[in-house]
Amino acid sequence: MGKRNAKATIEAFQVVVAGTELINAYSELNDPIDQEERWKEDERRSKEGVTEHQVVDHDYIRALEYGMPPTVGWGMGIERFIAILSNVHSIKEVIMFPTLRPSKVK
Repeated sequence: MGKRNAKATIEAFQVVVAGTELINAYSELNDPIDQEERWKEDERRSKEGVTEHQVVDHDYIRALEYGMPPTVGWGMGIERFIAILSNVHSIKEVIMFPTLRPSKVK
């Protein structure tokens, strides 16, 4: 890959309860030059046959150039949280969509 800003870092952490990831948290890369280089590299790799790749999002790059503030995000698996509270060992026991639960055979 190309030369990148050594100061560009992304922080991340996970909250793990009873051996199960409950929360995945992270900061977003908000350096427009670094982000554009990463996307361009991904597009180059697509020409080499990589089927899953990102394309440059020029609107997002422009937002970064205007000075988009640092951003963070986190995802919490509500089914995992409910499974821990319910003391069940399988997330399938608390999943919202019953069609994904294993059917009981009589």
